[in-house]
Amino acid sequence: MTDPRRKTKRTFNTVGHVHFLTFSCTGQLPLLTRDRSRGWVIESLGRVREKLDCAIFAYVIMPEHVHVLLRPRRAEYEMSAILAAIKRPVSRQAKEYLIETGQTRWLKKLMVRRGEREVFRFWLPGGGFDRNLWNDKPIAEAIEYIHLNPVRRGLVARAEDWEWSSAGFWSGKRPARLEMDPIR
Repeated sequence: MTDPRRKTKRTFNTVGHVHFLTFSCTGQLPLLTRDRSRGWVIESLGRVREKLDCAIFAYVIMPEHVHVLLRPRRAEYEMSAILAAIKRPVSRQAKEYLIETGQTRWLKKLMVRRGEREVFRFWLPGGGFDRNLWNDKPIAEAIEYIHLNPVRRGLVARAEDWEWSSAGFWSGKRPARLEMDPIR
């Protein structure tokens, strides 16, 4: 039986479509402020590119959320599996790091009750935001939106100055921590 209070979201796993994804840290906490945690996201995106055969066109890692623009190359795919493959390893690494370094305050803060047990929650539950794009104009607009996130937030003056984004790669002014795929 479905919980009527739980939001349901339709996703379209359509071959050839580009997916504009946004997913956030639990409680909108700024859990992605350190190079270590941002690096985990980059590693996860790289694994998804290789293992699940996804082309990655743009990304930005903000302090409390991530935007990614990608296109699965397989004839059949599930966005829920792709999202899990990005998010799960980051969550696992964060939990291991907090345990190893004895940061019990943060560990307790990220534990939530789920039925009878407590679970570690790095990301907000669910699929986040997933918008299908298939035309050049909305894809270009999504890339611009993604890259301007740190500028709008006041973190940098120019998009290419944000180290945790593909903007530097596309402008040719900085190597990206994750190489981008050709758009077409």
